Amino acid sequence: MTRKPPSPILLRADNFTPPSRTPWGGTTLRSTLKAHAPLAADKAAYAVVGESWEVSVEPDFPSVDELTSLQLDEHIRGAPAEWLGREHAAGKESTALLVKLIDAADELSVQIHPNDSYTGLHAGESGKPESWYVVACEYGAGIYLGLSESTSRDSMALALAREADVSKHLQFIPVEPGDFFLIEAGTAHAIGRGLILVEPQHVTPGKRGVTYRYWDWNRRYDKDGKLDRLGSARALHVKDALAVTAWDAPRGSEFLHRARLQAGTADLDGPPSLLPLCGPTHGLLSSHLEVSRLAGNGRFRLPAVDALRGLTVVDGSITLHAEARDFVVAKGRSAALPACLSETPCTLSNAHVILSSIP
Repeated sequence: MTRKPPSPILLRADNFTPPSRTPWGGTTLRSTLKAHAPLAADKAAYAVVGESWEVSVEPDFPSVDELTSLQLDEHIRGAPAEWLGREHAAGKESTALLVKLIDAADELSVQIHPNDSYTGLHAGESGKPESWYVVACEYGAGIYLGLSESTSRDSMALALAREADVSKHLQFIPVEPGDFFLIEAGTAHAIGRGLILVEPQHVTPGKRGVTYRYWDWNRRYDKDGKLDRLGSARALHVKDALAVTAWDAPRGSEFLHRARLQAGTADLDGPPSLLPLCGPTHGLLSSHLEVSRLAGNGRFRLPAVDALRGLTVVDGSITLHAEARDFVVAKGRSAALPACLSETPCTLSNAHVILSSIP
């Protein structure tokens, strides 16, 4: 009997991390993007939601098929070639793709990710190249990305030793909706307050992506992750953070030319358009991630891609007309599309969609 190829799957909308893990989280993600999505009672009761792991095979927060309750990784193991395409051809057993939604009501810590070749990595750890797509932002919001022109290893180390304001040693970049940033290994960064982001990441399958924390704004927290000046500080990883920083990387305008793409506000009323944001050949150049924005209203043919794709809808909805059935993904929802999916007709309804895959 011929096995039926896998179809797109709609993923549960409430793959939230606990508030204690993201003390900087807010309430906007849940009240806007997820306002009409089905949420389990315990997740709906979270005081804040900092992260929603939309497309994930990570064992701590795996994505779950809403229809069958199977984890995404279980689907992949059942038909790895059909789900993974080129990743499977390269010898991978699962996908390196991880896609999150981020709600930052406060600044995140100043942090950095290593290269996979960093000798300080332990067994089961990997680097974590990532990207940020700005969905919404408060007036004056921005990010901290890359070192300032005058920062040296010595000046950074001295600031850390004195518990000084480390953000002064980074570039602060005001943002607008539609801005896209590529954060490669060795780049110091922090998400500023008042931002909603889609965050596609690359994590080696079977390993945990590592983040080294430079500095956390000298904040202290109680056991539930709430600010408390008598509480405990989060762990820092200063030695490793300094070791993996790319001190000789470009700075200023040269750095931004490589790291930022200003796509502008998505036109939800116009004809459908697919805009590459990063990848090996289009948008910002990346060998780790391929990200694009699909937006507009009306009929469109979604191109085939030989890779598992994450499809995350941040406004409107998209209906895939695949295999004699309609597959709807509405605002605040994500789907996993198998690599074997052929070019697919779809209908966009004032849609704003982020598509992510591994090159």
